Amino acid sequence: MPLPPESDRPLRAAGATRALPGIPTAEDLVRRLRELAREDDRLVALVDAEAVAGERHLLSAWAHLGRSRSRGEARLRDRGAEFLIYLAGDDQLPRAVKKVGVTESTRSFVVAAERPRELPTLLDRLGLVADPSAYPRAPTEATLDRLEILAPDRQSVPADHWEGLVLERVALVDLTLKGKPETPRRGSDRTQKP
Repeated sequence: MPLPPESDRPLRAAGATRALPGIPTAEDLVRRLRELAREDDRLVALVDAEAVAGERHLLSAWAHLGRSRSRGEARLRDRGAEFLIYLAGDDQLPRAVKKVGVTESTRSFVVAAERPRELPTLLDRLGLVADPSAYPRAPTEATLDRLEILAPDRQSVPADHWEGLVLERVALVDLTLKGKPETPRRGSDRTQKP
């Protein structure tokens, strides 16, 4: 299925790198993301570009997040953290952060933001510079390693279909909620809007 034109997408993304090696630190980046979240409830996410399997991966995670919240099935109070769960294809936040989050060793980033947030402004606020080579790009073995999609699964499809394996993991996150008690998990807010 073709992607909608970028101008029509409610979620946009850009590749980025640090302006200087190690600056800003991962701690600084997280602090700046929290500041952005306090200012506006529209999603801004920063992830390791190596963990992103292309545009469909980001858009699918965002769409699943929206559907989950519209059904009253929010897992976490923070939409950015919940977005990481879908992006990682993992229903546990600590594991999701380990898979897709940023660290001191992260070389390239993907900044994703809901409209009307402007990506150039966000990059500046985060202390990053645009890097079109970081995103979008097709999934590699390193991407699948990060997302814990192992060799037996990879061998079941040709490399040009690896994106489908990633999208399947995103969709499976919704199934982990089925069959579990209706009591909210710690930190969740089932009344929050999508």
